[in-house]
Amino acid sequence: MVKSYLFALCFVLGVVSYTACAQKGEIYLLVRADDIGFSRSANLACIDSYTKGIARSVEVMVPGPWFEEAVALLREHPDYDVGVHLVLTSEWTGLKWRPLTHAPSLTDEDGYFHPFIWPNKVEGATFFRESAWKLEEVEAEMRAQIELALKKIPQISHMSYHMGMNQADPDINDMLKKLAAEYKIDIDPARYNVQRARGWEGSQTSPYDKEERFIKMLEELKPGIHMLVEHPGYDDAEMRGVGHVGYENVAEDRKGVTHVMTSEKVKEVIKKRGIKLISYKDLPSIKN
Repeated sequence: MVKSYLFALCFVLGVVSYTACAQKGEIYLLVRADDIGFSRSANLACIDSYTKGIARSVEVMVPGPWFEEAVALLREHPDYDVGVHLVLTSEWTGLKWRPLTHAPSLTDEDGYFHPFIWPNKVEGATFFRESAWKLEEVEAEMRAQIELALKKIPQISHMSYHMGMNQADPDINDMLKKLAAEYKIDIDPARYNVQRARGWEGSQTSPYDKEERFIKMLEELKPGIHMLVEHPGYDDAEMRGVGHVGYENVAEDRKGVTHVMTSEKVKEVIKKRGIKLISYKDLPSIKN
């Protein structure tokens, strides 16, 4: 009787499906692991965050030096939803990457992507927004990154943007929306009323402080679709060599991210509250 009433109500309101209407009141959480492909530590941590933890979508950096290993790992886990994490910057002091295309307007004098999109106080850094970038070179590079990802990784479902590069300029944002539609990877969380979940504040918090703060957030989470975007890694020799002015404790910080994403305590709270873990590719079926 109740189901029949809900179905009729959905029909009258023009809701896409009974399922979508019936899901009102549920709590959904999309945990996104960013930057697979930029380091081996990130590769392994992003995979562990899925196989042992709560991550359901992962963002691959195609120009990253460990992209090919990321491809192999992702092909071993075909249910792990993947996004092309489009890149216009190379922010680390001792670890750099270059465009896939010939794009002199997008690079510094050494041929690397600029460290940052927007000007800041990092000494010696160059900035994309202050460069003489050309839209046609940005588009060619974005196409190359998308096409290589689609060629190598069968489960690509969406695009995302490293360091917010889509907001660098309105023309760039419009071009990226066009490419998303053209390549059929246009799942935009904003279209589904996805809210950013509050994880923890600052990179200086310990793994256990991160865990406690994240659990508190989970316990207070309201019905709707929520997304946590974070960067898993391990505190190993490779990651300890990564950093830039203002963010020197990368290894420790990202070890804490992996700890939270694989925490048994976190998983217990998610189970207890009935929170449904989802990926980008699930969003069209649960629009609320």
